[in-house]
Parts: sequence; structure tokens; C-alpha cells
Amino acid sequence: MADLPFHDRADFEDADRGFIAKLSPAVITAADGRVVWDGDSYDFLQEDCPDTAHPSLWRQAGLCARQGLYEVADGVYQVRGLDLSNMTLVEGEHGVVVLDPLVSTECAAAALRLYRSHRGDRPVTGVLYTHTRPDHFGGVRGVTGGDVPILAPDGFMEHAVAEYVYTGPAMIRRAVYVYGPALSRSPEGQIGAGLGMTASTGTMSLIPPTAEIARTGQEETIDGVRMLFQLTPAAGMNVLFPGRRALCLAENATHSQYDVMPLRGGAVRDARAWARHLTETIALFAPHADVAFASHHWPTWGGDRVQRFLAQQRDLYAYLHDQTLRLLNKGLTGPEIAEVLHLPPELEQAWHTHGYAGSASHNVKAVYQRYLGWFDGNPAHLWEHPPRESALRYVECLGGGAGVVAFARRYIDENDLRFAAELLNHAVFADEGNKEARDLLAEVYTRLGQGAENATWRNCYLMGALELADGIVPATSETTSPDFFAALTVEQIFDSLAIRVDGPRAWHERLAIDWYLTDLGERHRTTLSNGALIQQANPPDETADLTLRLTKAQLAGLLAGKGVEAVHREGDTTALKRLVAVLDRPVPDFAVVTA
Repeated sequence: MADLPFHDRADFEDADRGFIAKLSPAVITAADGRVVWDGDSYDFLQEDCPDTAHPSLWRQAGLCARQGLYEVADGVYQVRGLDLSNMTLVEGEHGVVVLDPLVSTECAAAALRLYRSHRGDRPVTGVLYTHTRPDHFGGVRGVTGGDVPILAPDGFMEHAVAEYVYTGPAMIRRAVYVYGPALSRSPEGQIGAGLGMTASTGTMSLIPPTAEIARTGQEETIDGVRMLFQLTPAAGMNVLFPGRRALCLAENATHSQYDVMPLRGGAVRDARAWARHLTETIALFAPHADVAFASHHWPTWGGDRVQRFLAQQRDLYAYLHDQTLRLLNKGLTGPEIAEVLHLPPELEQAWHTHGYAGSASHNVKAVYQRYLGWFDGNPAHLWEHPPRESALRYVECLGGGAGVVAFARRYIDENDLRFAAELLNHAVFADEGNKEARDLLAEVYTRLGQGAENATWRNCYLMGALELADGIVPATSETTSPDFFAALTVEQIFDSLAIRVDGPRAWHERLAIDWYLTDLGERHRTTLSNGALIQQANPPDETADLTLRLTKAQLAGLLAGKGVEAVHREGDTTALKRLVAVLDRPVPDFAVVTA
């Protein structure tokens, strides 16, 4: 840590460059008065780094906490620090084109008001979504009602809603750990999330794009603003504004090592493709850019600096990918690779390669998983007991809960907090009522969190400590707009049903329902067989137990628990009741640090 270049103030100069005005107070509320964003709660980051935070993370948090309206280039502005992401505004002939309108409508509207208070009441004449994650589109109804062109990467709608269909409850629960919304905002608690401070908790919305960007090199013009696009499947699309010599990098290159696979969960990204797309970015766009900015953090100015920044980001992901494969082909497992892999000195000295959101440790494990999966080849790991059953046996072998705690204290004294956490985790999973083990594990998690350079690691550790002490913290639920339900395809709607079927309860049920969607002119059949709900579009002309004629909106309402009174029904109406009877409900607040 002593070798880190704390003398380098370039990021601070870039983060402050072009500053126009802050939002004061930096508190944003919903219509019901609920606070959905409080930037002022991070004012403590202006102080010197305390012993309860890693100096590198404290530096990053202080940079991310800067908020307000900034000029990036002639006619290009950003509102930063009013949500997890930035909102960029590019002025056109008659109005302004908005890029990535934040997570929630309340924050996006506040950002637009701040811009207009200094640049005039310009209408929004277009919107760009550069990525399929909610921090790039969730606030869109805060800036437009949808009567403007909206551009997005190819396949945007399917990917934008897929996570909510398949793994929404689990990801939301894990996000509580990643972002730490229940933690105090203080030198001892939550000091950011690496990409930004945290995610706002307002109303999320979604307006479908009017057009999708289908190929690299595609050119579009909105309100006189000329844009050249590069598709980057790993993270969306890059956009060059040639008339402004400004390059938007979406999430492809930020001032942090990014997640190859997020800790909250998600598909493993292809780090090899990521690096290759950045090579393409350098060739296509870097010579034509005097400034590069992204959906997070602050811009980088100067052609040479932009080129160097992109090259180092490219080298970072290529190195992580290639070295992981080199080492796995020598027989090392994911955790072993994470332990021995170190970045080259030049990359280690570049602040933007440090692991504030992603980390080399969990990124190389993700690369390993992409290629070799969960099994490391060791037969001992092929059929292990689940955590609680394993914990009971470990605790028995170590002489009971008191014995485990005694061993843990020894490792704590030796400053091996990692192994102390393993031991104490077994003690807690074996006996949730072991207060001594819980308290000591909370202490260990606190020390691990406060020593972490990675913001998401810090939040995960500190949330674990909090829940050990106070019990499960309910998810901070933003208000999800009906837009998300309307955006679901019919296939996704039936998928959302299929993953709720309680298999064992449905083993002996056999039923088929035909769904005629009158507004779409489509017919779908769902068949419950051996505990699996099978869907088929345009099924053969065979008799179903029940036939329903309804619109897509009625289908969504029916599955949300509304009645069938307005739905035309033919056949055995008990078939629908039997289907509903075997549906399970997700558990939004499941245990994480206890069994």
C-alpha cells in the first residue's frame, strides 16, 4: 500500500474539471416524501482516511461522492453523484439527447432540473441506453414520456428484463449485501460501491427503444447530434460523438476494475471478448476523441491519455483472462489462481485498474467458472455435504462450539482473519444460537470489511456482521413500474410461472391449458408434466383441459392474482386452479450468514 501513487492527483483534477454547480441539498425524495437519494450523507468523506477504511478505497469513495453538473466538452454535460451512474446530456439543435437516465425516475428528474437550471429549459429530444442494466435506463420516465427516439443495443429488451424474470428475488437479496443500504454511512460503515456511492431507491421505469443498434459502425443522428456506434456484447455499446470529439465508453472502461461476474450474481462475461472490443475501440474511436467518459466515474481528457487509459483497461482484462487460463492449465483451481495472480507493475500503479467494484480475486474465479464450471476436478468436492450438515460435522470434530471458538481466537491473534471466519462460520451454521460465535464472527467480518480495498467486499462483510448482530435486514425495495411487466415477452411470462412450480407437489398433476392471446394473434400451450411446466407456441390441434382467450395484459394480470371474470373460458376451469395450487413463492429475505 505504501507503493500506491497517492501523489498522483490527476483523477482529482479530472473529477473537478468542468464543474458548474451542485444540487443543494443533495437529497431527492419520492412523491410520498420518502428519501430515495441522500448525497449529503457522504460529506464525511472529505475528512482524512480513518483506521476503519482502506486508504485506496477512501480515495475512490471521495472521488465518487463528488456531485453536480459538469461540462465534459462543447455541448456535452454530465450530472454525476446523484445515483449509482452518471446521466450524460448532449445538446442538439433544438433540445438535448440524454444518455443513461440513472436508476430511478426521481433522480433522473432531479438531474434534468439541475441541468436546465444552468443551460435553459431545453426539451429532451432523444434517449440512449448504453447498457441493459437498470442504472442505464431505470429513470427514463423522469426525463421523457416516450415521445422521442430511444436507441439501445441489439437485444436490449430481452436482456433488460431477463434478470427480473429468472433470478430477481435472489439478486435483490444479494444486492443488499453488495450495496449495503442498511449500513450506516460513516467511516465505520458504507463508503460507496466502487462504481458510485450506491443505487437510489426510487421508482424504476422502462420505455422500449424505438430502434436498436445492430452493428458496429452504425451511424445515427438525433436532433442534429451525429453518433457512431460500436457494439460491445460484454457491456453494451460505445458511442462516438465526432462533432464533439467525445467518446462515451458505457461500462467498457471505467475508473475501476469491473466485474467479470457481479457478486450479486449474473452471467459470466467474456473477459477475452472484453479486451478485444477495447482493442477495436482504440482503433475505431480513440484517434477521434479528445475526451472519454463513461456511465460511471469521471472523464479522461487528452488524446494521449485516452489512448493510454483504454490500452491499460484492455491489457487488464486480457491479462486476467490469459493468466487464469495459463494457470488452470497447470492444474490450479480458481481460489489457487486468485491467490497467486498479481497484476503487472504498470497496471498496479494505474488507479483505474484497482478492484473497487470488481476485483482480480473474484474475476479470475469467474473466468475459471466460465471455462471449467463449479467442479475443480477433486473427487472430494464432487458430493460434499451442504453447509449446515458439513458445519455440524466440523464442529463435532473440533470439540464442539466452544472448541471452534477457541481455535478461531488463536487464528485471530495470528491475524489470520480469513481462516477464523471459516471456523466461526461453521460454528454459527451448526448452532445459530451460539452467541459467542456469532459475536466473534461479526467482529471478524467487520475487520475484514474495513480492511478491504474493494467496496463491494467491504459492504458484504459489514452486512454479514450487521445481520449476525441484528437479524435479517429486509431488502430496500424500489418501486418497480408496470413498464417491466409490459416489457415481458409471452415466453418470459410463462417462464416466470415455470420457475415457481413446486416440483414435488406437482409430480402427479397432469394438465394442459391453451392460451389464445387475442391482441397478438398468438396461441400458446402450457402443459404440466412430471413437475415441469412446458410451454409451446402454436401447438398442434389437440384438446386441452382448458382454453383461455385473453389479451397479454389480462394474462399478466391473471398471473399477478387478478380474477378471471373478464377472460373467456372453455373447458375445465379447475385446471387453472390446480396449476395455481402448485405454484411456490420466492423468499425475498432468505438467510445468508446463518443456516
